[in-house]
Amino acid sequence: MKLIIAIVQDKDAGRLLEALVRKGFGATKLASTGGFLREGNTTLILGVEDDRLDEAIDTIRDICRSRKQLVTPL
Repeated sequence: MKLIIAIVQDKDAGRLLEALVRKGFGATKLASTGGFLREGNTTLILGVEDDRLDEAIDTIRDICRSRKQLVTPL
């Protein structure tokens, strides 16, 4: 069994949790806050059997996206 700790943007968390549950994965959801931009994040903790590890990681990669954001200097 492997432990996955995934820190994802709040914008992706709902869809990701739905996809994981649909595929039979259980997850613990924790609210967290990012450092530099002080944006809300969600930390997901999953316990995954070794033979389903790639499936779980692929699901996370399929749902979660990288985003660009403009920041004005102080």
